[in-house]
Amino acid sequence: MQRFNFIRTDFEGVLLIKPFVSEDDRGAFIKDYSDEVFKLNGLDYPLKEVFYTESKKGVIRAIHFQSNHEQPKLVRCISGRIYDVVVDLRPESSTFGEWQAFELSGKNRNQLLIPEHFGHGYLVLEDSIVSYKCAEKFYPEDDDGIRWNDETLAIEWPLNEVGEVILSDRDKVLQSFEDFKEKVRL
Repeated sequence: MQRFNFIRTDFEGVLLIKPFVSEDDRGAFIKDYSDEVFKLNGLDYPLKEVFYTESKKGVIRAIHFQSNHEQPKLVRCISGRIYDVVVDLRPESSTFGEWQAFELSGKNRNQLLIPEHFGHGYLVLEDSIVSYKCAEKFYPEDDDGIRWNDETLAIEWPLNEVGEVILSDRDKVLQSFEDFKEKVRL
């Protein structure tokens, strides 16, 4: 039996979380969220919405965030495998504009806690179902993002694992990181 394990990352506030798992001959019981356990670990993370994406291998979901009503989220790949990327969008941070990647999969069961002021996207390495547990509701008018292949961010996507990339029409026309910096007046 594995208890929750909260692992700090290179970005303050972003945590890799190993959920509670109990396995036996029948399979596994997985608890990936507990208000009590999170609070005991200094995380006041109220849930407002939970949703799922189903994505085919090769899909890239670009670097998304909400410009207002920021949406902290707990992300877990329930089945399949993704290359998950977090970008620091805090202008005052020493790691502003830097990115960090994590493999999330149904097999490793890891999840990421992504706080406010971070962008988030991923490349689907195997057909996947991804869960988002959000501490703020989704506001379509605040939905914003940065191109997945932005030259300034220079994210190293493992494209050799997927073949053809699949993008939404919206993700094809997102702003650059330089445009984002202009919006936040840097």
